[in-house]
Amino acid sequence: MTAMFATTLGVLAGVLAIAQYGPYIGDILKGKTRPHAFSWFVWGLPTGVVFAAQLVEGGGVGAWVTGITALMCTGIFVLALFKGERHFLVFDWVCLALCAIALVLWTLTRDPLGAVVLSTAADLIGFGPTVRKSWSRPQEETLNTYTISGFKWSLSIAALAVLDPTTLIYPIAMVIANWSFAVFLAHRRSRRAAVL
Repeated sequence: MTAMFATTLGVLAGVLAIAQYGPYIGDILKGKTRPHAFSWFVWGLPTGVVFAAQLVEGGGVGAWVTGITALMCTGIFVLALFKGERHFLVFDWVCLALCAIALVLWTLTRDPLGAVVLSTAADLIGFGPTVRKSWSRPQEETLNTYTISGFKWSLSIAALAVLDPTTLIYPIAMVIANWSFAVFLAHRRSRRAAVL
């Protein structure tokens, strides 16, 4: 792949990263979407760790989307503190604790691959509170955000300058997780619509 093509894909993935959050933030401000603060906190912090590891491993323009995502998730976390889910169950606290353990373990290793594996695990666990909330209230999440996210991560994979486990594990996991959550959300919405 030429450097120009990789740059184009990286820029396109970055644009999708910004675009995917626009409707989500708009829905938060309108009171339609109520993000779970724990999930967005967990998604922001490990994504920043993965971004640093991808840069160290020479991920190039394919890593840009990871950095943009870390910033956007952190911003949504701040919004969620004021306009998001405020009912936290024991399950949510357990997920947050598991993420914290994964991040503490990451600080004990100096290995970029270990950091990516643990950060990816923390990020996936971070879906727990949002899945739990969306089971009964799927309308409080913006479906397009997760659908576009899968495309964004797919493009970022194609734009990576170095393809090795350190650069690939996180974006591949994010494609699977986001599209799986989008399918789950669509299914829960259709079930609730059928009941009503």
